[in-house]
Amino acid sequence: MDNLLKKNIGEIVVDDYRTAQIFKNHNIDFCCKGNRNIVEVAKENNLSASILLQKVEEVQNSKKIDSTDFKSWPLDLLTDYIEKKHHRYVEKTIPVLNEYLEKLCIRHGVAHPELFEIKEEFKLAGAELAMHMKKEELMVFPAIRKMVRAKKDASPLMKFKFDTIQSPIQVMMEDHIDEGERFQKIRTLSNDYTPPVNACDTFHVAFSLLKEFEADLHEHIHLENNMLFPKSEQLEKELTDVK
Repeated sequence: MDNLLKKNIGEIVVDDYRTAQIFKNHNIDFCCKGNRNIVEVAKENNLSASILLQKVEEVQNSKKIDSTDFKSWPLDLLTDYIEKKHHRYVEKTIPVLNEYLEKLCIRHGVAHPELFEIKEEFKLAGAELAMHMKKEELMVFPAIRKMVRAKKDASPLMKFKFDTIQSPIQVMMEDHIDEGERFQKIRTLSNDYTPPVNACDTFHVAFSLLKEFEADLHEHIHLENNMLFPKSEQLEKELTDVK
């Protein structure tokens, strides 16, 4: 237990991603705001720190079943995974959700005016995420892969177009905060993705897909904020400190 108290929640999820569900159950942001410890998040959410700690320990002590150990992955493999799994999911799902939300506004907007705000917030999220992912694919991820190759080949690190990898990473993390806050707003507007009583199938499908989209975004941001980015900064430091 003492060891858990010394770690922030982002690190706890890095060690065992199954613990993410504990924080999700209480709407605790472990990806964008993973730098807080359990005592802090418990106090902020009027929860018992000891109960949270107990739940985390129970998950950690239970047998792992098909749990992917992202922590052990090399950074270039992690960038490939994020790009192929999460970026492709976002690209594929955005137009589908935009279509569903447009239909909901046309059919049910008068009775549920919050739908218009949900539609606009998600439209903004889609546009911002598209730009964000392109910056990662064209600038950040190639730089990380170059560092991995430089270490593997014991060769000098070629200079980037930016001073240090920390510069674009900081921008990416600020984007993550913006999108995390945007989806918190969508979650609130949608009553935690709960369709109204007697809602049509489109309502159920759209809200279910929005919930899935947010869950995927949380894992996406977690992999970057709590694993890929700090390890990349450390790798750059190792390469530039070599005399």
